[in-house]
Amino acid sequence: MKASQKEFVKTLASYADCYINDAFGTAHRAHASTALIADYFPNDKMFGYLMEGEIKAVDYVLKNARHPFTAIIGGSKVSSKLAVLMNLVEKVDNLIIGGGMGFTFAKAMGGKIGNSLHEDDLMGEALEIMKTAKERGVNLCLATECVCADAFDNDANTQVVPISDIPDGWEGMDAGPASIEAWKQIILNSKTVIWNGPVGVFEMPTFAKGTLQIAEFLAQATAAGTYTLVGGGDSVAAVTKMGFADKVSYVSTGGGAMLEALEGKDLPGIAAIRG
Repeated sequence: MKASQKEFVKTLASYADCYINDAFGTAHRAHASTALIADYFPNDKMFGYLMEGEIKAVDYVLKNARHPFTAIIGGSKVSSKLAVLMNLVEKVDNLIIGGGMGFTFAKAMGGKIGNSLHEDDLMGEALEIMKTAKERGVNLCLATECVCADAFDNDANTQVVPISDIPDGWEGMDAGPASIEAWKQIILNSKTVIWNGPVGVFEMPTFAKGTLQIAEFLAQATAAGTYTLVGGGDSVAAVTKMGFADKVSYVSTGGGAMLEALEGKDLPGIAAIRG
């Protein structure tokens, strides 16, 4: 801790008799007002109600999940979710991978993905995750087909094709009907589900259908007794847009914090209170 930082934290702490941290959204950062100030309240530091709820939700899915346990991980890049995938493949029964990151996996297996978003330098890691899943008996479920477009535009021409046979000049934009149906069966037969990240270009209405359907399936599963945890901006936006925010078990308020928690990391803001 820098001298100036130490002085600031000491001054800040002098104004209070106890310290309560209720900011899960910044729990993954070692800020002076979260991770450092707690040291000045060795016997009078605690979590707020929101932080308590977030911790209970994460602890439940990572330590006490009922099986079958399914993780739905979407988003554009494998690089942003690599550590999450590597941690969860050791814990879940089903790992559904959607969104742009799915095309890196498809290409790594020799598929034709046209102009779809992908990361060539992470194809080796994608194959390693698939290998680990196979060794552990985990059902790693990629999209089998996708909605592709001839331009990155809401009004582009579209067609549904196999994810590994996308025509040249076209790019995958959303999960196709067969993929969604397969994922639906997995979700509805699970006892615990984590969802982080969209399975299509959610910002464009034409390509938001798959993500919105995932939100609907989670609401159905929750009503049947499944524990469902939703985290990540677009995932939260989807359940909110569908009116299902109160129909899933827990909606996280933390983006980066939730990701790091799913990676299995100890978050500084939480560790400071737990001591």
